[in-house]
Amino acid sequence: MVCPRCIMAVRNILVNRGVEIVHIQLGKVVINRDLSKSELDSIAEDLRSIGFELLDDEQKRLIEQIKVIIIEQIQQSENNHVVFSELLTDRLHRDYSYLSKLFSSTEGITIEQYTILQKVEKVKELLSYDQLNLSEIAFRMGYSSVAHLSSQFKKVTGLTPSQFKTQSSDLRKPLDDIL
Repeated sequence: MVCPRCIMAVRNILVNRGVEIVHIQLGKVVINRDLSKSELDSIAEDLRSIGFELLDDEQKRLIEQIKVIIIEQIQQSENNHVVFSELLTDRLHRDYSYLSKLFSSTEGITIEQYTILQKVEKVKELLSYDQLNLSEIAFRMGYSSVAHLSSQFKKVTGLTPSQFKTQSSDLRKPLDDIL
């Protein structure tokens, strides 16, 4: 789950199945009781029907947690001058080399590449709003310079930020489609 609509969709499925939710957030739901195998299977099927997956494997959950931490940091932070390897290590209480190897072997890209893709999508969003100039966006997103942001942006999108601004209407992706 990577957005408020995703949380709402999952909440609706669980409520419709009679499951009382204690807490729900991006990538995690806490409920008040254990579910039977048939309840889990039904919920898993409902989730698959809307493009989600019930994560019952510890490694899958860890991968999802990595994604959620990265997305939350990039989407909700005013200043992304953060070292993601340290952030992930601190939040997940795991060695970064383990997290990195697990993520790469499962997702086919590195955590760094995933982070870059997420940052570029946020830059696209900020460019679309047309409220900040490129220097402000670069600072906000934790880039060392406008040139670094522009270079990374062009590498991912094939366009400069200026070119993107003129064509931006249909070039953004939903966060859960990135990868």
